[in-house]
Amino acid sequence: MRIILYTGKGGVGKTSIAAATAVESAKQGLKTLVISADAAHSLGDCFDLKLSPEPMKLKENLWAQEIETIREAEKGWKKVQQYVTDLLTAKTIKDITTEELTILPGIEDLLSLLRILGYCKEKAFDVIIIDCAPTGETLALLSFPDMLRWWMEKLFPLKRKAIKVTKPVIEPLLGLPMPSDGVMGELERIYRQLDEVREILSNREITSVRVVVNPEKMVVKEAQRSFTYLNLYNYNVDAIIINRVIPAQVKDDYFKTWKEIHGKYRKMIEESFYPVPIFEVPLYTEEIVGLDMLTRMGEELFKDTPPAGIYYDAQTQQVTKDEDGYLLSIYMPFVNKEELSLNQKSDELIVRAGNYKRHLILPRTLLNYQIKGARFAEETLRIRFGGRDDEKQRTNQKLN
Repeated sequence: MRIILYTGKGGVGKTSIAAATAVESAKQGLKTLVISADAAHSLGDCFDLKLSPEPMKLKENLWAQEIETIREAEKGWKKVQQYVTDLLTAKTIKDITTEELTILPGIEDLLSLLRILGYCKEKAFDVIIIDCAPTGETLALLSFPDMLRWWMEKLFPLKRKAIKVTKPVIEPLLGLPMPSDGVMGELERIYRQLDEVREILSNREITSVRVVVNPEKMVVKEAQRSFTYLNLYNYNVDAIIINRVIPAQVKDDYFKTWKEIHGKYRKMIEESFYPVPIFEVPLYTEEIVGLDMLTRMGEELFKDTPPAGIYYDAQTQQVTKDEDGYLLSIYMPFVNKEELSLNQKSDELIVRAGNYKRHLILPRTLLNYQIKGARFAEETLRIRFGGRDDEKQRTNQKLN
């Protein structure tokens, strides 16, 4: 099975590229589902159809779906939602806003990932193509299961046990309902499922991320940042798609400056993301709407290349051993050394890059070793481990 996520800055044409990929994949005889995971759905507009919150067959081997996030939240968040409702109504908040307040920000997107997990388990499709939200939201979404794992493993067992013990005493005193074991169990179930999602999305034999760009400065800069953070979380970016390139045969003077700008940033894209394969789509004279135009785009985008192929798969994290100890290397392009910091605590390594951080569970080999030094060079963060650290003291490191 293959899962392909398309992301990029808002307005670069992710939806059209995702839909065209799905059309081309279906032509290859693969059962293909294209899903919109963006709350501002435009996938239906791209096909010029009103899509359903369930997979809707468009043609042979091709299905499309716009996930209705509130509906997914009601199905997967029911007990927790009911508890929050009881908590609010206990304080006399009983108007229409109660229902809205019980949907936590971002939970709809996370629960929509569980639908994708369901399709994977059912093996209902050969290829699932996800039209993601703009870059920032996508990065938050992809990093959330990893962060949730940390919170659940460190704090959840203690919280659950404490609530179970104190519930009979605290509830009458405060006059507020405490979460039941069923509510806590639902939270645990959601966590376990999201952890399965994380495993699937980080499996390079199944999942690829493709970044869509336009040859413009702000778009390319955002793509560089997203590429860094996707590497930090060890997601495989197997292609960069340059969309809306003004064709060379356009001779109109009106487009002369734009062609020069596109040429400049096309070169920048090639230099920045090498050796990741780069695909290119021209700016068409017509809107990309309907199956005919999507078919044309898909053919031009992939030519003789299989649309669901894995185009690149370089390992971004690896551990090597030498006479001085162990070296953990993490590929992190487009980052300044000043933005990086490290913190080790027990079996965890916390890597911070600008506004993003990741809690890395260290490989078993490194569990009893501490950081001896770190160096950032040639777009790779190299962390030296050595000397057994039986007390596992907290270690803070500045980069050389």
